[in-house]
Amino acid sequence: MVVLAAAVVGCAKKDQAPAVDSRSAAAAPASGEETAPRIVVLGDSLTAGLGLPIDRSYPSLLAERLKQEGLNYEVVNAGVSGDTSAGGLSRLDWALSGDVRILIVALGGNDGLRGLPVDELKQNLATIIERAQTRHITVVLAGMEAPPNFGRDYIVAFHKVYPDLARRYHVALVPFLLQGVAGIDRLNQRDGIHPTAEGAHIVADNVWAILKPIVDRQRGT
Repeated sequence: MVVLAAAVVGCAKKDQAPAVDSRSAAAAPASGEETAPRIVVLGDSLTAGLGLPIDRSYPSLLAERLKQEGLNYEVVNAGVSGDTSAGGLSRLDWALSGDVRILIVALGGNDGLRGLPVDELKQNLATIIERAQTRHITVVLAGMEAPPNFGRDYIVAFHKVYPDLARRYHVALVPFLLQGVAGIDRLNQRDGIHPTAEGAHIVADNVWAILKPIVDRQRGT
């Protein structure tokens, strides 16, 4: 927890600017006949790949790894810049259209940057998970951390949201989406928040470590 909080301090150096909110890079589900089951990544501009070519965003890198492993999935980048957990919830039905097998929920960064109530974050994420599970979709929850602006109590309460939900709903957890990237200058763009191409590879590693066992199990069923 101390290490992650320290990383967020570096991540929030330029929090006066709208950090996770300057570009929309959501990829709409393809129309027409589907050729593969879907993995949807529901997130904000960290997912959309702000400042990077779309093929260097971490969802695109995950798609490359799936292909290399011979795993036939369509990865849908449902990242929208500026989205809070409430925004992700509002477009969930759109994101879950088609044959979605896995939903990666990577929301909360903007909630933390704006100091939005932790209880609302938790309820929004819980509703997203419940709705996905009702459709028999496997959920992966990607943890985020709050910047230090709003005090220790807020940071601690925010941090607890993700492991608490993972335990309650028995979903896989990426402990911190930006582990190994946040606070490291060379891995972040000039805003100090969005990963560079090298940083995006590390983010993809963080998610892949949790995602691969899931897709391997699904392949075996």
